[in-house]
Amino acid sequence: MDRLERLMKELTEAGGISGFEGEVRKKMEAYLSPLSEELLRDRLGSVVGRKTGDPNGPKVLIAGHLDEIGFMVTGITEKGFLRFQMVGSWLPHNVLSHRVRVRSRKGEYLGLIGSKAPHVMPLEERRRLVELKDMFIDVGASSREEVEEMGIRPGDPIIPESPFFTMKNGELWGGKALDNRAGCALAVELLHALQDTDHPNIVFAGATVQEEVGLRGAETLANLVEPDVAIAVDVALAYDTPGHENHPLQADLGKGPVLFLMDHFLIAHQGLRDFLLETAKDLDIPVQFEVMMGGGTDGGRFHLQGIGCPTIGIGCPTRYIHSHNGIMCRKDFEQTVRLLKELVRRLDRRKLEELLA
Repeated sequence: MDRLERLMKELTEAGGISGFEGEVRKKMEAYLSPLSEELLRDRLGSVVGRKTGDPNGPKVLIAGHLDEIGFMVTGITEKGFLRFQMVGSWLPHNVLSHRVRVRSRKGEYLGLIGSKAPHVMPLEERRRLVELKDMFIDVGASSREEVEEMGIRPGDPIIPESPFFTMKNGELWGGKALDNRAGCALAVELLHALQDTDHPNIVFAGATVQEEVGLRGAETLANLVEPDVAIAVDVALAYDTPGHENHPLQADLGKGPVLFLMDHFLIAHQGLRDFLLETAKDLDIPVQFEVMMGGGTDGGRFHLQGIGCPTIGIGCPTRYIHSHNGIMCRKDFEQTVRLLKELVRRLDRRKLEELLA
């Protein structure tokens, strides 16, 4: 396992659902600190490292988000099972029989989202989708009192349990929380790539909190940094699996980074869009496209900062997001790092004025 795989493994396996990002934030800070002149934090927990090229250049914010989707304890049954609510967006199909970690004030406990055996289910029930409100988590307890002794109480976070893995001789990465620890890793790798490179601006690279529940940390972080330009780095949907044959757009693993043209919260800034595409062409990096009206990225808040902040979103195509196991391609990640580095290298005050004209 090389340095980049170790980075992805450590970030993806860390627990940090929306509102409870402390563990993964500490890991991000450990990676960002030696690559930055200064770490900046907002009061919700978002963090960025500052890397100055030209102190009079534009401020460029490039950020992923720390949080992952998960669950929260909402109740305890008399026999010691947990009731829960989703934090972020889940499909019930992806939840049953998966392992989770319940984090209480006394420690972490392995849990299993329980399910009925088909043998005792009538045909009608087998065909019916199990709703989240009817699910429960088994932590091995036999009573409410035993659960309370474990320190578990309503409001505690529940983290998906799924180790990082690789496929195809390391060409593919898999595991939980690729959305959006991949974006966190992109921010780290960008600062790593800029260590021996001159650039004509001030880069703020890092990650926000609470993206999955309404882009909340993006707003507070943008208020802190006050960027002139912003790039949200996230994951994009891959459409190369069965069932997407008739999708109007195509985003395949291994065929390059994805530019978000439009989502529910943001229309890509025209000047930045063209600048990115021209830069990618010069680097011979293919770019794929996404229009995602059912969701969005932190760019939806970044671009509303102050009097307006030119913003785009870019990410790596990823299969099976918002589940316990996603899959993405290392090559796409590495190409995205190269593209971000060159964008930073070319983006000076004069170029920014040109983009805004």
